Amino acid sequence: MTSYGKGNNGARARGSLAALAAWMLLAATPLMAKTPTADAAAGAVETGPTETACPSGVGDGTKCLAGRDSAGSLYLIAMPRQWNGDLVVHAHGGPFLGAPTAKRVAEDLERWSIMPRLGYAWAASSYRQGGVAVTAAAEDTDRLRQIFIDKVAKPKHVYLHGQSWGASVAAKGAELFTRGKPYDAVLLTSGVLGGGTRSYDFRLDLRVVYQYLCHNHPLPTEPQYPLNIGLPPDSKLTQHELARRVDDCLGLNKPAAERTPEQARKVKTIVDVVHIQERSILPHLNWATWHFQDIAQKRTGGVSPFGNIGAVYAGSSDDAALNAGVLRYAADPKAVATLSADADLTGRIPVPVLTVHAIHDPTAMVELQDSFGRTMAAAGRGDALVQTFTGDKDHSYLSDPTYAALLEALSAWTTQGRKPTPEGIAAGCEKARATLGSTCRFEPAYQPKPLDTRVPARERP
Repeated sequence: MTSYGKGNNGARARGSLAALAAWMLLAATPLMAKTPTADAAAGAVETGPTETACPSGVGDGTKCLAGRDSAGSLYLIAMPRQWNGDLVVHAHGGPFLGAPTAKRVAEDLERWSIMPRLGYAWAASSYRQGGVAVTAAAEDTDRLRQIFIDKVAKPKHVYLHGQSWGASVAAKGAELFTRGKPYDAVLLTSGVLGGGTRSYDFRLDLRVVYQYLCHNHPLPTEPQYPLNIGLPPDSKLTQHELARRVDDCLGLNKPAAERTPEQARKVKTIVDVVHIQERSILPHLNWATWHFQDIAQKRTGGVSPFGNIGAVYAGSSDDAALNAGVLRYAADPKAVATLSADADLTGRIPVPVLTVHAIHDPTAMVELQDSFGRTMAAAGRGDALVQTFTGDKDHSYLSDPTYAALLEALSAWTTQGRKPTPEGIAAGCEKARATLGSTCRFEPAYQPKPLDTRVPARERP
């Protein structure tokens, strides 16, 4: 029987931590992003992985394998001692900027250790490059699936799992890679699934509302630039400096009771107008700065796919003044087309898709699930989608029994044709909780509202 306990690798892990450290040190060497041509990719010869120490908590007897693929991606594989024969290929979130690192993959194995502890083999890629490149990440993820089959073992079933931004990577991969039915089903958790050209509109709204209130990003004494490009390519701004400016204006580093009345008013305006949680203001401002810079400078030719022409902001103490005073930008049509080709979804996924999303997710708003449901339905694949929701307030990880129930439901759908229901998955979570502990917060009756009830509509090219 597979052990459901947290466990660890005991003496074996402690005795091989040096091997893990050595692999992570080697893999931390910065890489130039490699994008092989179609011919090169088709003829690439992959080397097999080598055994390495596992991160803590993945289950007694689990064997970990690590390597670097022909495109430069780092990867990590976990093989449980009592393998159930199925493989979960994991697409991590982020995206992170800069060169790929082994640490990022090892952290995700620790976070998702429930999967090998349940008996599933698990494999994840670092992707060949950092930044907002959805299709390339999907290619890297699928390459790892083939490496597992060729170099490790042939699984009975392959499930594609995407978390957060990685959910868009997984959905894109499930649309692109269909020949020979490489994936039996798809699990998308806390997903950014509104498409690249729409999921981040609210971050531009945050930039312009914040600048209207605070006037320090950029400072009046600094060169001015279109806020929809994030930052100019030569900017020296650091996250530490941006956090200092935000604290100067909003006092987010203080308890609410210690803020000045002006700081409290500005925080309330942002929360009420942009419809994000107070704890999310600085993270989203960071993403609206450096991720927007990555998109504009590295993906869309120096111009931005994001605009706010026509957006009507509401919720402040003086909406007329706010709408007259915020900076306005038009999305560049070519940039929109470029980002759309890379990061928008068609919904043409030929296998079952199961999702879960926390209703109070502070990072990926739950209304993105309504957009994804509409995309799947428009592609004629609405019947292949089951969406579930929980009352959690977290984004990165919900609970062990939550994912155990989802995997059990996905397996039954794949192998027995039993399409799950939110009610059945909620019951499965309670059953798993008896062994795994932790929490179950499924809300089977919940239905998300359309995205434009939370993010104002705007003109689009």
